[in-house]
Amino acid sequence: MRDMAVIPQELLAWYDRHARVLSWRTPPGGTGADPYRVWLSEVMLQQTTVAAVKSYFERFTTLWPTVHDLAAAEDAQVMAEWAGLGYYARARNLVACARTVAQLGAFPDTREGLAALPGIGAYTSAAIAAIAFDRPETVVDGNVERVVARLFAVETPLPAAKPELTALAARLTPQARPGDFAQAMMDLGATICTPRSPACGICPIIPHCQARAQGIAAELPRKAPKKAKPQRRGTVWIGLTEDAVLVETRPDKGLLGGTLAFPSTGWDGSDLPPPAPADWQELGLVRHVFTHFALDLTVATGRLTATPQRGNLVPLGRFDPSALPGLMRKAWVLAQNPFPATARDNAPPWQTPATRDR
Repeated sequence: MRDMAVIPQELLAWYDRHARVLSWRTPPGGTGADPYRVWLSEVMLQQTTVAAVKSYFERFTTLWPTVHDLAAAEDAQVMAEWAGLGYYARARNLVACARTVAQLGAFPDTREGLAALPGIGAYTSAAIAAIAFDRPETVVDGNVERVVARLFAVETPLPAAKPELTALAARLTPQARPGDFAQAMMDLGATICTPRSPACGICPIIPHCQARAQGIAAELPRKAPKKAKPQRRGTVWIGLTEDAVLVETRPDKGLLGGTLAFPSTGWDGSDLPPPAPADWQELGLVRHVFTHFALDLTVATGRLTATPQRGNLVPLGRFDPSALPGLMRKAWVLAQNPFPATARDNAPPWQTPATRDR
């Protein structure tokens, strides 16, 4: 491989011309990236695509333009706005972190200081330090791992290869413009050095790529075989009255913690009875895949015949299905599908235009 110092120079030159335009970024070569926007985008982007994050980021920064605004927000509103983005512990940590930063007065400007904040790990602290504070920290996400594995022809399978890939990425990280370099590596992996069919012909650092020279670029990084996800089952109850639906707020800790949901049991380790007497009818299954298991959830719906023992009745006119996490939205959609309405007068009260899932 040629002089290692040449690679970041060539990559930054490419980034200056081809950087993706994203609402949380400053232009290449710019200064003064807002640490709040960098932090918020990095938390949202964890295990989530750029396309999925864009609308959430714009909505959050409209509602809460500064970290102090977010710190003052109600937990329930933040969880509702996060609904659908998944990995709900991120939203709980988001609020906790915002309140800690508000107490400090500003974000710490070092990786060590950032790593001490709630919900900020090794990757996120490095990314904020590099992008917002121009610290020469090594930023390694999935895109960067792929670029480095191919550049140095690292054939050790992931995740065992992570320490080696991080060490190699550290050798590349320049003292000047480390934030731009980190984003350039991410952009290269997202747009050219893609998982399948990498566009090697237009890669700005192709002369240095050992995997390309060996004809194995598309095969890297190798990955250890995945274990089959265990299967879980459970039941969710959608209880209705003439003008209300039964919901609850899930416990802060655990699966879908702190989110608005329908009462359920079984899938999360609980063993609970129905939340209220009702003419419960099973409608079918919804399937959902979490990080560590797959779920078949039986959806039951019914008219309540007595006061519920758990949960709260929310008027249908004020019930917003978009505030539900994805699993519960699937259950809500299934609960409506058996009753397709051709006219509003014939529709069940929970399927009127004001309350349909969006």
